[in-house]
Amino acid sequence: QVQLVESGGGLVQAGGSLRLSCAASGSISSINAMGWYRQAPGKQREMVATITNGGRINYADSVKGRFTISRDNAKNTADLQMNSLQPEDTAVYYCNALRGGRFYWGQGTQVTVSS
Repeated sequence: QVQLVESGGGLVQAGGSLRLSCAASGSISSINAMGWYRQAPGKQREMVATITNGGRINYADSVKGRFTISRDNAKNTADLQMNSLQPEDTAVYYCNALRGGRFYWGQGTQVTVSS
């Protein structure tokens, strides 16, 4: 089992920044990749950014150039720096980890961007 705990959400004005952090614990060996997903009200959960053990990064088109994902393998954390936030970025953000072909999820943290 892998446990994921997110932190860093909150309320910010449009154009502002937030940094989300995800801490992994439990059976963290052999985690292949970590990432961030989000789900806005009435919408499906969507990928925001992912990063593999080897450092391969993938971003959703909607956040390219504004969000940056990073990972500290020694600390088993994955952070998401979010700049130039817009109201459409409002959602619950979930941390995700892939291990042994299974996905694990955190509880989520709310990000609200006011216009």
